[in-house]
Amino acid sequence: MSLDAPFDATRCPLCGADNRCAMEIERATGQPQAPCWCVSASFDPALLDRIPDEARGKACVCSACVARFAAETRA
Repeated sequence: MSLDAPFDATRCPLCGADNRCAMEIERATGQPQAPCWCVSASFDPALLDRIPDEARGKACVCSACVARFAAETRA
């Protein structure tokens, strides 16, 4: 994903896929949401290191990127 365009917090900062987690949807809409998959996931610090500085703490990494990273590290 290129961050030359304006930053979009509803997209994964690694691949650009739509990634509004349930917590972000609830914050934006005020509507209660079921717990998001991310609350029980483990995020490897090496994966988080891949997030561009300008996106850190502003957007969620998608489940596909988490799974892809896990598969890469197991290989």
